[in-house]
Amino acid sequence: MEWEADWIWRSSQIQINDFAYFRKEFHIPEQLETAQLYVSCHHYAHVYVNGTKLGGYGTPAPTYPEKRKLYTRYEVSGFLHKGANCITADAHYLGGNCQNSVNGLPGFRLELHWKDGSGRLHKLLSDTSWLALKDMPHQIGAPYQQNRRISAVEAYDARKWDPAWRLAGGDYSARSAPVQLALISGGDWPMQLQAIPEGRIEEELPTNKLAVPHDSGKEENVQVFDAGRVVSGWPRIRLKGYKGTMIRMRYSENLNEYGRVGHNVANEVSEFYYDEYTMRGEEIEEWQPDFSYKSFRYVEITGYPDVVDAGDGITVCTARTNIRSAGSFRCSDELLNNMYAAAVRTQKNNALGQFVDCPHREQAQYLADTDLQAELLIYNFEAITMLEKTLSDFADAQLEDGTFPFVAPTTFECPDFNIQIPEWDLHYATLLWKLYEAAGNVELLATYYETMIRMVNYYIAIIDANTGLVPLDKGWHISDWPYPSVEHAGQFVTVQQIKLLQAMQISARVAGLLGKSADQETFEKEAKKLLVNINKHLYLPDAGAYKDSIDAAAAHQGVTAIALYAGAVPQEGRERALNYVKNKAWECRTVLSLPLLRMLFENGCEAEAFAIINRREYPGWGHMIEQGSLTLWEGWEDIESHSHAWNGYPGRLLQEYVVGIKSEAPGFKKAVIRPYLPESLDFAEATVWTIQGDLHARWEKAEEGHVIVTTNIPAGICARLELSAGSSYYEVELKEGISETIL
Repeated sequence: MEWEADWIWRSSQIQINDFAYFRKEFHIPEQLETAQLYVSCHHYAHVYVNGTKLGGYGTPAPTYPEKRKLYTRYEVSGFLHKGANCITADAHYLGGNCQNSVNGLPGFRLELHWKDGSGRLHKLLSDTSWLALKDMPHQIGAPYQQNRRISAVEAYDARKWDPAWRLAGGDYSARSAPVQLALISGGDWPMQLQAIPEGRIEEELPTNKLAVPHDSGKEENVQVFDAGRVVSGWPRIRLKGYKGTMIRMRYSENLNEYGRVGHNVANEVSEFYYDEYTMRGEEIEEWQPDFSYKSFRYVEITGYPDVVDAGDGITVCTARTNIRSAGSFRCSDELLNNMYAAAVRTQKNNALGQFVDCPHREQAQYLADTDLQAELLIYNFEAITMLEKTLSDFADAQLEDGTFPFVAPTTFECPDFNIQIPEWDLHYATLLWKLYEAAGNVELLATYYETMIRMVNYYIAIIDANTGLVPLDKGWHISDWPYPSVEHAGQFVTVQQIKLLQAMQISARVAGLLGKSADQETFEKEAKKLLVNINKHLYLPDAGAYKDSIDAAAAHQGVTAIALYAGAVPQEGRERALNYVKNKAWECRTVLSLPLLRMLFENGCEAEAFAIINRREYPGWGHMIEQGSLTLWEGWEDIESHSHAWNGYPGRLLQEYVVGIKSEAPGFKKAVIRPYLPESLDFAEATVWTIQGDLHARWEKAEEGHVIVTTNIPAGICARLELSAGSSYYEVELKEGISETIL
């Protein structure tokens, strides 16, 4: 679409945490046939046609506007009619050097296209004929919730709101003023239709009211409500109105020693993790602070004189991008069922507009976090377009030298967020390859190939001439996280070498698929050279292990595990290395536990891998579930974020290795059902998303040692069943549709 509308704002002044309320009344002389509305904003907007809200939440999704500015499209013929009509929009500009958004400039842009009965096209455009409300309900410049400046307090004064503003008719000349052209000119920002769905409210959770001790503070009538688990979204209040009464809703994952909501955002202190609503004085008033989302378990209400009903008085709305949830897992062990459910629940908490590391403290899109989340996402959601958005956001964020900011989108020029993590850069290649394997789309590789090789070539260019290894570089180096025990001593960190090796190997494969034979040869050559030097300087053949780094004394389990998983270990040393890893006490954290588990499952050590996932004691996923947590923590310790989605990959591993559903060709065109049958389980079943359709498999132990395997294979997938039981091995071709096999 070629945009004609102006970018508008209520003034030419740039203010942080600014709002604008727009209105345009117009006349349609005859009945229309079709009508499409196109809208964009920096940063977010809620749009109404004749009083009806369009679309969802978190719209448009964040991007780098100089590279691409997203807009949404709606069919609105059902909301318009012959005669007077009215479009209104409430817009929010963040500004303020935020960690997880780009400052850009405040602006709102809209086009309405409709055709009349004769097929003639008519257009309504945002321009200086629109009106802006002078005295708005939302407070301008409200404080940010924390130093990361993710979102602002929503301070809303309902006394300033006239519901008739949204409808045609009425005289608003005294309360409004003509808008001004925004500081964005029409062609400054390339416009792109948003491919991912908008955010939506998924659940409306009832709350439980908690008792608060009398010595909890000076404020009277403190009321605390429990949503039952950590959620992402916002509360909705529905209360009797008392004119001028200001209600504060404070949020946290935890309570303090007095039973009140903590003044913190996850593990970071915050006095401003709240929203405020000043009442109009109506019989019943309803409000929700939904321009941004928060993550919390507890809501504390102060300032309201009456008892708030935990049922109708306050509910909690969970919100996420509306990608279809397609996966499932169930088995005979309730702890594993609860672990899978917690993984999916945590992932939903971290998916509004982009995939983020956590929904409260940062709400930021990291490459490593998204790469780890992609494990669960690809098997359980229609997530390809949203995962591709991560690739496009980092492509837009790529620095001149080929490296990336630590998160994207971000205000990288702000000193607080001018951070880089070299190991995280290298996840761009593994994430791209995972998407290709899931989608089977070579065009995806072509789109992001140049971004990937610019990044890889940067690290090739800084390889040390003496050792042939990539040295420590600008930024913050991470081999494992959180609270890792990998030793970083000297200039060459082993995990960074292995991840660069993987990125080189992927670059060579992608170049081959794209017909770029010269590039393929170059990356294959560079990968071979790096592999030789890794094994020359970092491999300990007598121990069958890899040093953590060039000058380290330690040989961490996870460092050797990722080397095995990447195929870096010399063939003659693989068995020794495998024994080193599997016989060592589990010491990996979230980042290195994924290659550890995959390597074990894929090298005949299913029992050892399953034991890690299935363990109840600290550390591990089962320990979180045993503590009653319904979401997954950032790491094994109960001290930071309690909703960190990168920890959810065991949900995928249960589907892939225990139930046994595994892809063997890009786009899931070939699949194998190769279950692992632990002694502790009587059955296990799963459904996974594939681009060919949802695939289901179930195995169940029957009498006399038989195993019954039931499958539902979508058309387009060539599948087979492989089963090892004792000394017997079975291989059966599977037809599309539902079938049952007894072995």
